[in-house]
Amino acid sequence: MMSTNNGGLSRRRGAGGGGDDSASNNSSRPTSTGGAGAGGGGGNHGHRSSVDGGKVHADPRDLQMEDENKTQPRLTLMEEVLLLGLKDKQGYLSFWNDNISYTLRGCILMELAFRKRIAMVKDPNRRKYALADRYIEVVNEKLTGEVLLDETLKMINSTQERMSVGQWIDLLSGETWNVMKVGFQLKQ
Repeated sequence: MMSTNNGGLSRRRGAGGGGDDSASNNSSRPTSTGGAGAGGGGGNHGHRSSVDGGKVHADPRDLQMEDENKTQPRLTLMEEVLLLGLKDKQGYLSFWNDNISYTLRGCILMELAFRKRIAMVKDPNRRKYALADRYIEVVNEKLTGEVLLDETLKMINSTQERMSVGQWIDLLSGETWNVMKVGFQLKQ
């Protein structure tokens, strides 16, 4: 992001862009110059006025896509990673099946954390450990509506013992020799 102190120009990607600005997202509104749309010549070209008098420039295509995103369903992180690995012409994944299994299970845990359903246990004694070795706990039991996310959330919530991020990824991928924990494996 680029900004100046004396009412200069600030660059920001997207309409609801960066969260490190002191002005709130609701305080800046697009200014319209004439009747032309953002895609036509002479449109607003994404210029906005902020509360402190500075100008903010946003890509007009992002402003158009904002309305489009309201009608289209959003993909989960797991679905986006899966699409990145898909070869367009051949129609299959370009990397090994065991690697994608671990990656997608990690994406499931990350998506649950992004949606504020799980979090790492706030234990000062465990701060010295790597992130993969820290314990996970359920902070919100509300279901997400996504089948895999809900199934994983139920499994984490029903478990009595605390397990780390790495242990959960192993269990969800089916990479365990413990017969009692085979039920944790998510179906392919």
